[in-house]
Amino acid sequence: MNIILEFGDDETKEAETALNGWKWKLAMYDLDQILRSTVKHNVSILNNNQQATDAEINVADKIREELREILQQYNLNLND
Repeated sequence: MNIILEFGDDETKEAETALNGWKWKLAMYDLDQILRSTVKHNVSILNNNQQATDAEINVADKIREELREILQQYNLNLND
């Protein structure tokens, strides 16, 4: 399958956004994995090489939930 995107000379930012979509997906995946490490393995985001606090785990879990809801609203999925 071939997909052709055409942008006018004045649409440079739009073209960059379209071409960088995969980078956004990787960035969101990386963020999700950092939060997952906190939730699943008690790895602190705030203090390297230390255990996460209960509050930190709860916040990381809530952010992961919110991230998934936002992605779902845009019909996006980190696992595709």
